[in-house]
Amino acid sequence: MGNINVEAVHFSADQKLVDFINERVNKLNTFFDHIVNTDVIIKVDKKESPSNKIVEIKMMVPGKDLFVKKHADSFEGATDEAVEALRRQIKKYKEQL
Repeated sequence: MGNINVEAVHFSADQKLVDFINERVNKLNTFFDHIVNTDVIIKVDKKESPSNKIVEIKMMVPGKDLFVKKHADSFEGATDEAVEALRRQIKKYKEQL
């Protein structure tokens, strides 16, 4: 598994959240072990809405970049949704290989 870079936009994420994101993203390695690099961007939408937490994950795999963006009430929820969406993308990508 390549590097996982977690970047919080306009706030500092606590270590517990960063560890949670790293743990979830690392699980994708069980589905595909040729992940080159992963960038995770977490931010809060300006609008005061129930699901204003945003998690964007860009995953570099050989020959392709996979990208997903999810909104949820919490960063943990958005992370889970994003990782699940990436898992499906990885599965499709592997079928194409």
